[in-house]
Amino acid sequence: MNKYELMFIIDPALEDAKKDEVVETVKGIIAESGEVTNTDVWGLRKLAYPIQKKTEGYYVVMQFNAEPELPKELDRRLRISDHCIRHIILTVEE
Repeated sequence: MNKYELMFIIDPALEDAKKDEVVETVKGIIAESGEVTNTDVWGLRKLAYPIQKKTEGYYVVMQFNAEPELPKELDRRLRISDHCIRHIILTVEE
């Protein structure tokens, strides 16, 4: 298993319960063939540049262990999600 770090930005217009639901959905996707080791919710922050005419976003950072196939599937699902406005998945070096 490899170590990865995922940062994603959720649409700030969503209600708090819906934001939590999005975070739990991402955890569920990772749990299918990996394990979440740490979740750090940064909360509402100003974006460096406007994305879809939004100037703020709800940031979440997750560290997880998974097989090499999982990041591709996670990337695909986050890309088609209406609630996630940006994401990045990085491999963490030992």
